[in-house]
Amino acid sequence: MPRFEDLPYRPCAGMAVLNRSGLVLIGRRVDGPEHVDATHVWQMPQGGIDEGEDPYPAALRELYEETNIRSVEKLGEIADWLYYDIPREIVGQAWKGRYRGQKQKWYAFRFVGPESEIDIANPAGGHEPEFVEWRWEPVANLPDLVVPFKRPVYQRVADEFSKFAKA
Repeated sequence: MPRFEDLPYRPCAGMAVLNRSGLVLIGRRVDGPEHVDATHVWQMPQGGIDEGEDPYPAALRELYEETNIRSVEKLGEIADWLYYDIPREIVGQAWKGRYRGQKQKWYAFRFVGPESEIDIANPAGGHEPEFVEWRWEPVANLPDLVVPFKRPVYQRVADEFSKFAKA
């Protein structure tokens, strides 16, 4: 396996989906080598950007594949790519050891559909569920619910998108 420092970052899109009350959709992950306890298993929808795919369409696709949500309006995006490294001890378990972490392009959306549209148990396109539970959460709480190595990214997302939390 290549040295950790020589591994690339996996391109990914992240989605902060806010309801009409200004709360953000989070899901409790099914599993993963990064889970260290029951508190830090929550995250916003996010997923890989395919080769040749633009980040914005990838965000919409991933949101649909993970939650079945299509009824959104774009509120904004973070201009920069945000990066995080996964812990070195789990590199071989995550993404088959091909990446050192992710570079993420983040978008904020307003969810404008009925809550019945959200279906994490039967994701679109026959994908395996990534979440076992979901809920709405205040934006400010996001960094404290995610695994520690993603906290700086989630803090930046919370800081940038808190302006959309005001219903």
